[in-house]
Amino acid sequence: MKILAILYNGYEHAEAEPRLHGTVENKLGIEGWLQSLGHEFIVSSNKEGPDSDFQKHIVDAEVLITTPFHPGYLTRDLVEKAKNLKLCVTAGVGSDHIDLNAAVDHKIQVLEVSGSNVVSVAEHVIMSILLLVRNFVPAHEMIERGDWHVSEIARNAFDLEGKVVGTIGAGRIGYRVLQRLVPFDCKELLYYDYAPLPAASQQAVKARRVENIKDFVSQCDVVTVNCPLHEGTRGLINDELLSHFKKGAWLVNTARGAICDKDAVARALKSGQLSGYAGDVWDVQPAPKDHVWRTAKNPLGGGNGMVPHYSGSTIDAQARYANGVKSILENYFHDKPQEPQNIIIGLGKYETKAYGQR
Repeated sequence: MKILAILYNGYEHAEAEPRLHGTVENKLGIEGWLQSLGHEFIVSSNKEGPDSDFQKHIVDAEVLITTPFHPGYLTRDLVEKAKNLKLCVTAGVGSDHIDLNAAVDHKIQVLEVSGSNVVSVAEHVIMSILLLVRNFVPAHEMIERGDWHVSEIARNAFDLEGKVVGTIGAGRIGYRVLQRLVPFDCKELLYYDYAPLPAASQQAVKARRVENIKDFVSQCDVVTVNCPLHEGTRGLINDELLSHFKKGAWLVNTARGAICDKDAVARALKSGQLSGYAGDVWDVQPAPKDHVWRTAKNPLGGGNGMVPHYSGSTIDAQARYANGVKSILENYFHDKPQEPQNIIIGLGKYETKAYGQR
């Protein structure tokens, strides 16, 4: 069969480091295996426009593999053209780059490597919270410039201890964030989710559920977004919701860029309604060079902790999602059941509530 993979270019870095599995050069480590089985394996980073490798090969591919870090956006129009497509595999977690409703309509299965990124992203969230609260980035930039003005940095640096921290979404990643926050002796840990945590899990992190999102954000010094992107979360954090945040709160988003209105966040940062915004997700990816989040700052010239989308693509995570992709393909080739937690879309129906209650 024809298998199409849209990955990102690693260039000389991928050649020097073969564990960068998610790159065009290293091909998830499965090229030789697939070719030995007689399959055609097309790997490219070229994904934009009608003349791209993505659109050229999707018309007759049976399997599409793509990453959340450099996604091939499979719209309904492309689904209509992909007459042979039966399986979409996300090398990682997060399949919002696929029109999931179109996949349901056309009986295309969508799977991802559930759990492959959870530790990596949770650690990145904690790092991002700390670098915002401690005003780390301006401090480092000051040192690079050769300057030394402690008061300029310290005027906007705080302790995490004693703060109220809340997560939007308390699933695999959100819960691990709460676990990692426990040793910091925060004043309180909150979560907003459509479903309550099991009693034992909630007690283990001493977290409190807040059912109204405006009430939730109004209590938090730090808000971290750890929920999937779907119809119910697109544009969730907008001007109106940001007006309910504590003035000077910090916001971290490692979920999906489109959950936040980019211009609303930039305005809130500029006005001081937000003291900082950090994360690694953008809408779209790669982000345009003039994307407002690249340069947005608070009134004191700091508060920007944005990086490329790599929190779930550490070397450790890449090993997990590369192995997971191979396992999904092996099951598919041999008509074996897939691991239930990996299935987003089964044959003609949603198999998860992660992308909204159906």
